Amino acid sequence: MGGGPAKDHLLCILPYPVSDTIKTDLHKRFPNLDITYKQVTFTADPNILRQEIPAETWNNVTILYTLFTFPDHLSNAPNLQVVQLSSAGSNQIQNHPIFTSSDITITTSSGIHGPQIAEWCVMTALVQSHKYNSLHDLQKEHRWGGGGKGADKGDYRSVRDMVGRRLGVLGYGSIGRQVGRVAKAMGMDVVAFTATPKDTAEKKKDVGFIVPGTGDEDGEIPSAWFSGLDKESLRHFLSQEIDWLVVSVPLTEQTKHFLSTPEFKALSQDGKKPAVIQNIARGPIIDQPALVEALKDGTLAAAALDVTDPEPLPEDSELWGMPNVTITPHVSGVGSSYTERSFELFEANLERREKGERLLNVVSRERGY
Repeated sequence: MGGGPAKDHLLCILPYPVSDTIKTDLHKRFPNLDITYKQVTFTADPNILRQEIPAETWNNVTILYTLFTFPDHLSNAPNLQVVQLSSAGSNQIQNHPIFTSSDITITTSSGIHGPQIAEWCVMTALVQSHKYNSLHDLQKEHRWGGGGKGADKGDYRSVRDMVGRRLGVLGYGSIGRQVGRVAKAMGMDVVAFTATPKDTAEKKKDVGFIVPGTGDEDGEIPSAWFSGLDKESLRHFLSQEIDWLVVSVPLTEQTKHFLSTPEFKALSQDGKKPAVIQNIARGPIIDQPALVEALKDGTLAAAALDVTDPEPLPEDSELWGMPNVTITPHVSGVGSSYTERSFELFEANLERREKGERLLNVVSRERGY
């Protein structure tokens, strides 16, 4: 990257406010950085964002920190050298000339979402296994219930805890590692799947940003590792008697509809062992009509979806009314610490840039993440 110019111009364009504390810290740590802050509408619609950010805003920008907002044309930002995304994924930029027609460095905020998303995964898994929806219905009706069937809204004595069960993590990145850490603490066995082989101790390490006290930095938690982008490798992984599958792979051309009917059958041992599936990645990774059918015919036991295809999920989708489905509106990664952690990562990258070191979470244009 080199040491960068004496006076970089940082443009922060985000759909949420940046606290005065963060601003003060940023100015104090990087006195040679000219910084402009702009808050925009929470939307990915370029027409709306174009109205909010005039073309001349981009003229002197060398570093861009953003979620959805980019210059219309590369010529509008002739000095742009680095784009830091405040999201873990980068699919929102992959059709933009910054990605397709430049060598501008793109980095993500991968690593900051692990704690809150892992908690969402545990929460939604336990909602199903502990029959919580029925228990909540009883509470709203001011009824004690008795753990029986029929009028008591569920067989609560059929609850099975997670000890000895198996978690499959499809995409063992920063999020998957924290889910694995928590599941291990609950007494579960963990198996991991990655795009490329992790067949040495060095390859198993997490080299990205890690929230202190979380994750699996050395890759020691999984009892077994699997890899590949072909369906045969994927189905081999899914056939490992997995009880709970977490989908946390990035959305790429290779992972679109990565999971469909054949994969659900492999996961469930041809229906003999229905599993729970959770998607906290991107909706199109799962073939949604196939998912609906697998949930209806018992191939899958349950699903928890923070992402759908499309988003928002249409009001007439069957998924809304299915008792074995939990749906949330793409919120598993948000939280009160989101902005603070994202700027902590960003400041680490600014320091690396000053020193001429490789930045954290650099997106590979070849891989797409």
